[in-house]
Amino acid sequence: MMVRPLILAAVVCLAPLTATAQDKGTVDPKPLPPLANPNDPNTPAKELFGRKTTAAPLAARSIGFYAKGCVAGAEALPINGKTWQVMRLSRNRNWGHPDLVKLLERLSSKVEKVAGWNGLLVGDMSQPRGGPMLTGHASHQVGLDADIWLTPMPNRTLSRNEREEMSATNVVAADKRDVDPAVWLPTHALVIRAAAQEPAVERIFVNPAIKKALCREVKGDRSWLSKVRPMWGHNYHFHVRMKCPSGEGNCTPQEPPSDAEGCSTGDLAFWFSDAVLNPKPPKTPPKPKPPMIMSQLPPECRQVLVAP
Repeated sequence: MMVRPLILAAVVCLAPLTATAQDKGTVDPKPLPPLANPNDPNTPAKELFGRKTTAAPLAARSIGFYAKGCVAGAEALPINGKTWQVMRLSRNRNWGHPDLVKLLERLSSKVEKVAGWNGLLVGDMSQPRGGPMLTGHASHQVGLDADIWLTPMPNRTLSRNEREEMSATNVVAADKRDVDPAVWLPTHALVIRAAAQEPAVERIFVNPAIKKALCREVKGDRSWLSKVRPMWGHNYHFHVRMKCPSGEGNCTPQEPPSDAEGCSTGDLAFWFSDAVLNPKPPKTPPKPKPPMIMSQLPPECRQVLVAP
């Protein structure tokens, strides 16, 4: 079976590179310097998309795959709502397909009712035109991914400085084998359940310790657990991934998850093996993967990039 290589490939796809939920931002972000030769075909796509500060004024559509694509006609989630606040504003990653913006607005209102949270603190979504990011994620490229902090929204509007400097809540124990009982609350499970029960949501990525806790604690209807997938990292936030929007043929779907809960000992054993919890450094460090260039993205992403 090829299960472990596929899981490891997914880890690489989803693992944050540098900018994680708890990394601080800045209240005075400086614009990136212009590229010396932006038309060079070998220019990394992340350098091009990372310099776009506004959405492409085109019909809204997700183009390509979650880790190899872009988004046209993206909308920005307003930085303040009655039941949400956007974090790390300096990153300018509160953009997404209009369906994602509607989902987050709807979900934030729902968690207020079902979990008693004031609302959601929303982390990274996508860049204004999607595409590869200079720092952070391999996915989040087509406007259908969003990180939600495992920290309830406070009952006041956070200052700009707080949004850049406060850390998300780490709910995982120091040994990585379970959640931290001093931090993990029943309401965390209710918030994740609310997201998983949204029909448009296809997957939710959480730390394996969180998946373990959900498997142990959830009573009654457990069907939604099939959407909740273990993935390293994700101990400060959970990652919501939407299905490709209906009728958007340029969006490349991911194979839907199975209907199984994923809670058996065998399902979780890999994630808590010593080789995964405490990996030994390779004898020969792997060569860095070359950055993606425009020719590796769907052709339509060129139109998204050059739109005014």
